[in-house]
Amino acid sequence: MLKDQNTPKKLEARAYKALCGLLEKIPILQIEGIEAEAVSGDWAPGFIVRLLVDGRPQQLICEYKSNGQPRHARSAILELRNYLAHRAPLAIPVFIAPYVSPAVRQLCEEQGVGFLDLAGNARIAFGGVFIERLVTDKPVVEQRELKSLFRPKSAQVLRAMLREPGRAWRVTELAEISGVSLGHVSNVRTGLIDREWARASDDGLVLSAPDALLDAWRDSYAAPPGERLRFYTPLHGSALEDAARSALCADDAPGRAAFASFSAAQWLSPYGRTGTHYFFADDEGLRKLQTALKLTPTAKGENVVVTVPKDLEVLADTVEPAPGAVCTSPLQTYLDLSIAGERGAEAADHMRQERLSWPQ
Repeated sequence: MLKDQNTPKKLEARAYKALCGLLEKIPILQIEGIEAEAVSGDWAPGFIVRLLVDGRPQQLICEYKSNGQPRHARSAILELRNYLAHRAPLAIPVFIAPYVSPAVRQLCEEQGVGFLDLAGNARIAFGGVFIERLVTDKPVVEQRELKSLFRPKSAQVLRAMLREPGRAWRVTELAEISGVSLGHVSNVRTGLIDREWARASDDGLVLSAPDALLDAWRDSYAAPPGERLRFYTPLHGSALEDAARSALCADDAPGRAAFASFSAAQWLSPYGRTGTHYFFADDEGLRKLQTALKLTPTAKGENVVVTVPKDLEVLADTVEPAPGAVCTSPLQTYLDLSIAGERGAEAADHMRQERLSWPQ
């Protein structure tokens, strides 16, 4: 039985309850007690679980962290391994956090450390016992934190860094080039470092895992909110292309517009043509496209789709691979293709290989 009087006061109640709930399901296990080990001047684990495993004594040395991101997990794992090496070589180390991501799970397995999170993921092995449970859903808090890293203002910082992935950035430089506050850049910096997607050097912040960052962005990406308008144009082939390029580069009238999605990919990294042409535009840019391409609204049978996004940052992140061929950047085009169905995913993979590859 769990002796409640031995439960350390500072221990997160849900952490030890989750662990005990997991262990109590194993018939050959008996929980003898949970206790804290206070060692003055030295690091001590959050708590120690004393077990009987088929009559044999066994200890689990557990460390709970309120933040389970890779940087914090790596620190806890090193502390656990060091503690075992010097004080309890036969014990089993266990890392516990509100959420343990796949990257941290892999890190724990590589280091021979068990893990448990409050979302229900667990992997603990010792003696004749092997416990493994994985759930597909991320906690709401984790989803919210991740999405906040890719919201428009934060995304402006990430766009700048991914354009020059080898550059070391000062917070003030990122704030200036991305047009967001120093405080917001600092929050992005913390999020990147915690997830080990970036590291702090003497020269500034440097992306250390741009591919992992891009993977996470792709997996949480949703189409920019805004108005998606469907049109029909009688123009085809080179006539449509010439008219679009003329409208996109026209400086004699206000408004911005750019090739997007499959249409941008045709200029940046051709993979396969579609019968529909895609654009991002602001209100004035939309009017320029309507005039140049002779667009008429349609409920079905459209061959032109124009999105007027609420956040116009996508129209500031553009490239011009040929005169007048203003396109969303390779990064933005990749993200849009990644949610455009099976053909889009294939085109996105091609775009990434061609335009978004970085030295490992």
